[in-house]
Amino acid sequence: MKAFGRTMALALGLALIAVGAHAQPYPNKPIRILVPYAPGGLTDVVARHYADHLRKSLGQNILVENKPGASGIRALEELAHSKPDGYTIMVGNISTNCLTPVLLGKKMRIDYERDIQPIALLADAPVFFISTTTNFPPKTFQEFIEYAKQNEVRYGSAGIGAYQHVNTEILAKRAGGLKLLHIPFKDGGSGILRDVAGGDTHVTWFNVTNPVGMIKAGRVRPLAIASPQRVAAWPDVPTLDELGFKGFRPSQWSAAFAPAGVPREIVEVLHKAFVAAAKTPEMLAVFEKGGMVAPEQNSVNDAATWLKAQMDTWRRDIADAGIKVEE
Repeated sequence: MKAFGRTMALALGLALIAVGAHAQPYPNKPIRILVPYAPGGLTDVVARHYADHLRKSLGQNILVENKPGASGIRALEELAHSKPDGYTIMVGNISTNCLTPVLLGKKMRIDYERDIQPIALLADAPVFFISTTTNFPPKTFQEFIEYAKQNEVRYGSAGIGAYQHVNTEILAKRAGGLKLLHIPFKDGGSGILRDVAGGDTHVTWFNVTNPVGMIKAGRVRPLAIASPQRVAAWPDVPTLDELGFKGFRPSQWSAAFAPAGVPREIVEVLHKAFVAAAKTPEMLAVFEKGGMVAPEQNSVNDAATWLKAQMDTWRRDIADAGIKVEE
């Protein structure tokens, strides 16, 4: 009986230790943030700024890991297959976390809408439709449309399903069925901007921050901006609404995501941490400098509703434009 009693006491002690360990408040170890791009792009920059704030507010190290490749599929699959404990999350954008699932869902080994959940919207950046100034006559958006009806126009994107690809094809369809030549770039934004500035590629889309130096140097020209109203820093650049493309509002948003199995209480902790970070003077300065808009959201449900609306809108616009990819 004494041996039995000692065994029971040991078992109870181990159980209490296990309960105590399980009951440790989240987070109690470093958190990984997957970024589906190489370092240096807008999504990576947004992730790293937020990581700095989360280190302070959550009291844990935040490790940003770049996982570029396959239009974001590599990072999405790693996220979905990670342990659903809140210690692996992702910062993605409109291309990887909206357009890729809509256009390339059959190429993924996961069910995006079942296996991944949004945490919070992090930033929203209006985008320019820009053109080269090298051996390319159009100086206005209207001149571009007329020129494209008579001449070959090459546009650059980060690949099939990237927002530049989808935006341009929708624009071409709504402009009367323009036939534009798609040039995908494996090295993403830096390669696209370099080729547009050099005149090898004629047009593309870019957030309002990256091409500023090239614009001021006269190597690229903003023809339109996708925003509800003109941007103060670029008062002469018309909006797509003004140009007759009502309701077409592409942007380069960034958002945080988690595996679907992460408990709601942990998602709430992360959501509140991201929202609080977005309101700090430091982050507001980042938004202003980058031409980004601070997100307005009150709950995790807001983030879920917003993402569903985004995917529904793009699914409809992609279908209307007849955009398809090879299976």
